[in-house]
Amino acid sequence: MNDHEQKCFDQLYQRHVRALKLRGYAASTIDVYARAVRRLVAYFDCLPDLIDREQLEIYFAELVESHSWATVRIDRNGLQFFWQYVLKMDWDWVKIIKPPQVRTLPDVLTIGEVEQLIAAARKLRYRVFVLATYSMGLRLSETLSLQVGDVDAARGRVHIRRGKGHRDRFVPLPTLACQALRALWVKHRHPHLLFPNAMGSPECIRTATTHMNLGGTQKAFKVLLAECGIKKRSPFTPCATALPPICWNGV
Repeated sequence: MNDHEQKCFDQLYQRHVRALKLRGYAASTIDVYARAVRRLVAYFDCLPDLIDREQLEIYFAELVESHSWATVRIDRNGLQFFWQYVLKMDWDWVKIIKPPQVRTLPDVLTIGEVEQLIAAARKLRYRVFVLATYSMGLRLSETLSLQVGDVDAARGRVHIRRGKGHRDRFVPLPTLACQALRALWVKHRHPHLLFPNAMGSPECIRTATTHMNLGGTQKAFKVLLAECGIKKRSPFTPCATALPPICWNGV
């Protein structure tokens, strides 16, 4: 694209991101939908409104060969949003690309395997994280986002805020998880976060403005799985469904 075309695309791209934000899409969804548009434009090196249906079919045919169906589905949805809300054009996406409906069951760790992970974790925050996530059946991001005020020890429940679909819910708080969360908080005493970013000195942790890094947490648990000899796919991903809760008497 020449400079003029690049400027036009930059304006379209900003409108795309703005439209996603105005419709309340999560930051992670905005990121992948925006990437879908960038990938398409980079492939053809022209403005997206100049790309016809036949070109889109060719593009998706190659995308299917080089990427997973999960990526293809995300890109299809991102481009559909772009065409509808930015270009104001309708396409029959079913005839262009229709990813198959695949329903897979997640790998679920046994109580013994969870106990192995907790025992193998060298840092308290990771031990508590595994316990809290599995005993309450939470998503990774939900556990990381827990705040002190979300824990109602008296009623034995935790307030999960803005979970999947931006919906709040309450989940039971096992006694063991409550004790573990309290022990972790006593160590850092952050006024709000239960899992604050652990970079720096204790004083820095106490004043952290963000929770533990999601990607770093995933990597840490992949290492734990390998050290414990557990061959199952890592369940510690920002998955679409919550993990099944596990209840046990002790660790």
